[in-house]
Amino acid sequence: MRDGFNFIFMKILIVLYVHLTILVLAIIFSVAGSSIIQLTVEICQSLSIMAVQNVEKNVISNKLSPLKGQKRNKYAFACSLLASMTSVLLGYDTGVMSGAVIYIKEDLKISDVEIEILVGTINIYSLVGAAIAGRTSDWIGRRYTIVLAGIIFFVGAILMGFATNYWFLMFGRFVAGIGVGYALMIAPVYTAEVAPASCRGFCTSFPEVFINAGVLLGYVSNYAFSMLPLKLGWRFMLGIGVIPSVLLAVGVLAMPESPRWLVMQGRLGDAKRVLEKTSDSTEESKMRLADIKEAAGIPEDCQDDIVSVTRKSSHGAGVWRDLFLHPTPSVLHILIVGIGIHFFQQASGIDAVVLYSPRIYEKAGITKHSDRLLATIAVGCMKTFFTLVATFLVDKIGRRILLLSSCGGMILSLLCLATGLTIIDHSDQKLKWAIVLCVCCTYSTVAFFSIGMGPLAWVYSSEIFPLRLRAQGCSIGVAVNRAVSGGILMTFISLYKAISIGGAFFLYAGIAIMAWIFFYTLLPETRGRTLEEMEPLFGTFFRWRSTMKELDRNKVEGDAGAGAQVQP
Repeated sequence: MRDGFNFIFMKILIVLYVHLTILVLAIIFSVAGSSIIQLTVEICQSLSIMAVQNVEKNVISNKLSPLKGQKRNKYAFACSLLASMTSVLLGYDTGVMSGAVIYIKEDLKISDVEIEILVGTINIYSLVGAAIAGRTSDWIGRRYTIVLAGIIFFVGAILMGFATNYWFLMFGRFVAGIGVGYALMIAPVYTAEVAPASCRGFCTSFPEVFINAGVLLGYVSNYAFSMLPLKLGWRFMLGIGVIPSVLLAVGVLAMPESPRWLVMQGRLGDAKRVLEKTSDSTEESKMRLADIKEAAGIPEDCQDDIVSVTRKSSHGAGVWRDLFLHPTPSVLHILIVGIGIHFFQQASGIDAVVLYSPRIYEKAGITKHSDRLLATIAVGCMKTFFTLVATFLVDKIGRRILLLSSCGGMILSLLCLATGLTIIDHSDQKLKWAIVLCVCCTYSTVAFFSIGMGPLAWVYSSEIFPLRLRAQGCSIGVAVNRAVSGGILMTFISLYKAISIGGAFFLYAGIAIMAWIFFYTLLPETRGRTLEEMEPLFGTFFRWRSTMKELDRNKVEGDAGAGAQVQP
């Protein structure tokens, strides 16, 4: 009865979130024009109806085991959706700051260097959140860590909205950055641990979807609030981020705890009940529980609801030693891949394209503020659309194909963007074809990133670490991600002034080439495997292909042997 109530509560919260989005957009667009309000409300109402229909279908399956062969587990889908909404916080901050800095610079009379620091330091600050989020989630659980992320960001958004000077604003970004670090680490970990293998890639792509939705909302907020007086406009842009953080912090309380965290705490009965609701069949839930118990060092024949576990295993002690001081070959390979995929995701310069797109368009010859902000809205639309495409492809065609094609497309787009900007820089007259080329290349760069490298960095890193190392291993990846992003954003203006804006993007294209080589040589395919089957894939580094073939052959032989034994 309680489970049914919780699920209905989750359904109500999803609908409330959609309607709150309608309210926020209505406030924003009331400045931009009534025709846009009507269009936005119609879109959001359609999304609301779809959300209700999808969640209502799961009421029956909440009481009964899911049918075998079901393509999507609606309960796991709803849990992943709510958890991933936390990522809206980072997306909104990223998108809104790209336009807000224009007005912050004018109002607070700050320099380009101070702008670089203001924009980039939230990623450095998020290192603090990411570094402690792994241990926090092992201690208090995945669910309450998401609540904590929402609370911290709420405080940061309030501080930024009421900032009276540059240093007050920097302090607000410090607090918000900690919340961002928590959110980025915990959302993909939770969704990976809740979702069944058949749709894990689909569900763990949600954080990137909501990051992009937040970016788009931030861009729209920039355009709308730019029409307010100077001292109010940028404060509304930053402060309105408090609204979704409140609903998110409350909404996740209706979600179940991660079954893998429950097993680590010895709560096998609770883990079993969660797995029964988030698996595609009763047989799969039993297999998942057996695999998790084996990974946690609990005997397979143990059927108690509660078992005693050591403090070391339940609270994440000793993880840093196993990751850095005495890693096995498999763990070392996983660590290199987990850090590398996050490093290259950001080192390819995507945040420079997204956050500094108004400056790119200014360099390309688009001089009017409103025109530049409108062009950035198209960037947000492109990111959101192609990330949605990626979520439907990741479990169908695999991680590697999407990553390699995404990275290859980014290389070509960055080279063309760099060429166009270089031509414009060395031309004495306005070249319309070069301007069009630069605008199109920013869109294609964002599109190729969003269909692979964007979502898959989170998908891949959240599923490859062993159970006991997962939370803190993912926090390392997030820390690297934010550190590199912060470095890019804090140096971009200085970099393009030193080597030209075209030269900066030629540099990013070179890094993207290195990323393609890294992905091709070191990343095995993980599609269709359970989280407990990941570790054996790694450990042979460049020879992972032969390891994968051997594992698949052994699995086929084992299944054939099991089938022969049950025959009379």
